[in-house]
Amino acid sequence: MAAAPVAVVPEAGSRPASSAMIWSALAVVYVVWGSTYLAIRVVVEAEIPPMLGMAARFLVAALLLAGFLALRSGVSRLRVSRRELLGAGVVGLLLLAFGNGAVAIAEQTVPSGLAALLIAAVPLWLMLLRVGGGERPRPLTWLGVLIGFGGAALLALSGGDTSAKPWSVAILVLGTISWAVGSRFSPRLGLPKDPLVATLYEMAIGGTAMVLIGVLRGEPGRLHLGAIDTQGWIALAYLVAFGSLLAYSAYSYLLANAPISLIGTYAYVNPVVAVFLGWLILDERVTAEILLGGAVVVLGVALVVSAERRRRS
Repeated sequence: MAAAPVAVVPEAGSRPASSAMIWSALAVVYVVWGSTYLAIRVVVEAEIPPMLGMAARFLVAALLLAGFLALRSGVSRLRVSRRELLGAGVVGLLLLAFGNGAVAIAEQTVPSGLAALLIAAVPLWLMLLRVGGGERPRPLTWLGVLIGFGGAALLALSGGDTSAKPWSVAILVLGTISWAVGSRFSPRLGLPKDPLVATLYEMAIGGTAMVLIGVLRGEPGRLHLGAIDTQGWIALAYLVAFGSLLAYSAYSYLLANAPISLIGTYAYVNPVVAVFLGWLILDERVTAEILLGGAVVVLGVALVVSAERRRRS
């Protein structure tokens, strides 16, 4: 599976991004990340400590990606400057250690519907960061973001279960802010020009930080490999191959080539994908509220896409 991201992410020095490449990467992020919430839930329910589980996810993915790149292009492709390594480290900490790690910890108690609503706040944080940086997004972009957030709220409320520990909700909110900050400023941090190499170091540094955080949380004492069932291992392997190697590589590519407001629409589409997969695979009931919420999300995404297309033209 290590070769999969290459269909989405070009090597350094290849032709500029096309609309087809951007939308292919966005489709991967839409669909694959929409399925990872279920996989993360399976992992934490399989008695795998959240930070150590996510650390294994990203460190294994980093090793596989490094091996693939070295075999394909030589070890020289992995060389980066000190500034590039520092930039990749900052992004790895913000997006993976603090962002994804917060999701894994929170999903131990936070219901999926509420988690989807909170994660859907990422585009709003991104919008506030844009305004704070002096940008003036189009009114249509604002409208699309707010409509998309409303659709995600409908999806969350349709879940029926809104019980969650306050500390879990607080951790998840902080995680969304960390993810938004990392996404917003990553193009300015001097990352490696090769998106795959940037992804490699972000996963390696972020995964290493997760190990340290897991140790501080006392997770090694709660890790019992013999107690992990087959479903837990399968879910972890899925997160490595698809959630990390494929989808995170696609996301890194988007950060370097697509408008940030367009990228942020994944936070609205992911809950829709999650609901659909629940209906398709787990035979979960699809209510009128879910259908309405999904339609509103699609409308919000369409408005953002339309606004950003006009802005670039």
